[in-house]
Amino acid sequence: MIKNWQSHQEYKHFLHEAKVHFDNSQRVRLAGEFAAAREKLRLLNLDPVMELLEPYYSPNGRPAINQPQILRSLVLMLDQSFTGITAWLEKLSSDSLLAFLIGCTPDSLPPLGSYYDFIDRLWLQEKQFQKSAMKDLFPADKNRKPAVKPGKGKKLPNRHPEITKIMADAAVSRDEFPFYYEKLLHQVFRAAAVIPSLQRGLINKDGITLSGDGTCVHTHASPYGHKACGCSDNGVKYCNCPRHYSDPDAHWGWDSDLGSYYFGYTLYMLSYHDGQLGIDLPMHIRFLDARRHDSVSGIVTLKEFHGINPGISIQNLCFDSANDNYPTYNLCKTWKIRPFIDLNSNRGRPKSVPDEITIDKDGTPVCQAGYRMVYWGYCSGRSRCKWRCPLACNKVDACPRRDQCSKSPYGRCIYTKPDWDARLYPPVARGTREYIKIYKNRTSCERVNNRILNDYHLHAMGIHRRKRYTFFAVIAGINIHADAWMKKQNKSSTS
Repeated sequence: MIKNWQSHQEYKHFLHEAKVHFDNSQRVRLAGEFAAAREKLRLLNLDPVMELLEPYYSPNGRPAINQPQILRSLVLMLDQSFTGITAWLEKLSSDSLLAFLIGCTPDSLPPLGSYYDFIDRLWLQEKQFQKSAMKDLFPADKNRKPAVKPGKGKKLPNRHPEITKIMADAAVSRDEFPFYYEKLLHQVFRAAAVIPSLQRGLINKDGITLSGDGTCVHTHASPYGHKACGCSDNGVKYCNCPRHYSDPDAHWGWDSDLGSYYFGYTLYMLSYHDGQLGIDLPMHIRFLDARRHDSVSGIVTLKEFHGINPGISIQNLCFDSANDNYPTYNLCKTWKIRPFIDLNSNRGRPKSVPDEITIDKDGTPVCQAGYRMVYWGYCSGRSRCKWRCPLACNKVDACPRRDQCSKSPYGRCIYTKPDWDARLYPPVARGTREYIKIYKNRTSCERVNNRILNDYHLHAMGIHRRKRYTFFAVIAGINIHADAWMKKQNKSSTS
């Protein structure tokens, strides 16, 4: 049971009343070093979160108190660059001004155990399984590093070639994927961050452009585990006895940028870019197995976002070449989303394209002289795309086959049909100004990932388990949305 939930109005009243009792030094600090943090927390309305959390607290027994204060405290913790809850609580107990900022008096701060209980309740896995994994023993070779290296700049191939089709079909037929322990966390993130950004006009709910990408997150845990046997005491240095792993969820993954394996997770992000304000917002945050291919991660995150945010229409979707597969294109077609996906150069010419048409690697028709033809729009009446002669469109200065090709000043035209191949002929043709402009949004994922991992220090946090990483990534995401609210507010006040 949740008792005495401090409403947002009560929190603002509490801050106003507390300010009266501050001394001069506290007022100077509040107006100086803590001015931005105070304004961020004043904008953060946690009232919608209560409706989500209440069903997960028993109506009987000892009531839970200070739940909004705990969530507010964790938001402030990352804002103040703290990477551990214990150190943060020591700071709160020694600085009454910070205690007031989270909505508590210095003598009523939530204890350390309440923080971890709060985190556990937002993870929808049975508690006995959450606790048992930390005590379980696993084989010594559980996290054996793969021997095959694809090379720097190259990605590992998908271990299961048909898995993308299976996952795309399941995304349409299932209400949600199994083992979705993050669902409540994603709902809290939606209520506390995404919806307020919609209401403030930072996100266009009528048709947004989403971008997706994954990044490597290195865990601080050892991949080799810790011995739980007595072999060392008996003089046996190397043994294959089961071991204890401090982060049993972590696995070896391939970092294509570094050209080496890493031990940890994949943080897969769906983000949104607002060009007018120059802000990048996380829309869906997912920690996944480091061994999982991005083609699968993209389908999983898109399905979850689509299910949790039915009121947000996705108009465009930007992915990198890891998601260049037919199941992803077909899923976008089913959900009426325009895909903007970089082509994978390893794929050959599809058999569906007629042999009499010569095409470049991205599906663009090539004329008799070897020039790429110019996209001239979509003919809706005949469901086909029109391509014109590059000489007639002034894209080249001269053509050696001018007289043999076409005597018409309009130049030769070639037509392609999107039905021939979904990946080569998307609704918006590659290489056009519209395609290039929209695809530039994909870099927003890299900026959001950098903010979560570095600006809000997730990479520096000495935490283990997917549950902890997901929770603090969501807290960092709430901070990023609140930063955007403040940026818009400041811009409105100065204009």
